[in-house]
Amino acid sequence: MSENTALIELANFVGRSSLASPDMAVRNRALSGITQRMLPRKRSVGDLLGVVLALSARTRRMVQDPVTIDIDVFAPGGARAVDLIFGERDA
Repeated sequence: MSENTALIELANFVGRSSLASPDMAVRNRALSGITQRMLPRKRSVGDLLGVVLALSARTRRMVQDPVTIDIDVFAPGGARAVDLIFGERDA
């Protein structure tokens, strides 16, 4: 039963897409809209400058030596209370 109803629905299907329009101008506009969305958008000078600055900053960070920060906190008796180390600790 379900196979028959599915086939009947398929036989009665009417395409409502603008691509199914008999008018070629409507079809062309629909195809143009699809292709325009698929094409990469044009980049502005500001977009390109942002990319260059981001790559430049990454390159500088990769080339620079890593920074090591040691923070020592001592208790009132003089003993070390907290030792936070960011980066690699030298021997």
